[in-house]
Amino acid sequence: MTGDLKQAKILVVEDEPLIRLGIVIMLERSGFEAIEADTADEAISIIEARGDIRLVVTDVDMPGTMDGVKLAHYIRRKWPPIKLIVISGKVGLSTIDLPPGARFFSKPYEDAKLLHTIDRMIAGNGSGNGNGAGAH
Repeated sequence: MTGDLKQAKILVVEDEPLIRLGIVIMLERSGFEAIEADTADEAISIIEARGDIRLVVTDVDMPGTMDGVKLAHYIRRKWPPIKLIVISGKVGLSTIDLPPGARFFSKPYEDAKLLHTIDRMIAGNGSGNGNGAGAH
């Protein structure tokens, strides 16, 4: 990856602080800038206030006015260029309807696969190879 791509801003939306911290540390160690939110409402406020979010990684199950799937659809409608990764340990891809271009990862996931997918999505080269689970 070039330095410019690695400087991409990634918003991590996860209500569990330890899980969120783990994702943030993984992203920062890989050279990305990670921004944190613990609800969909906070994530929307951050995206509205900033013009530099390139990718959102969101959990499905969160408190607040919307879950991660609804957040992903909202982001896709309002900010189509933002790339989306949806993660869940409770639901499977067959039970959720992702917006076009979004990718799904089941917990637990391999950090290397998640990072590979993020690299490819940021570079504009498709979905990477995640869990083999793209939008349907």
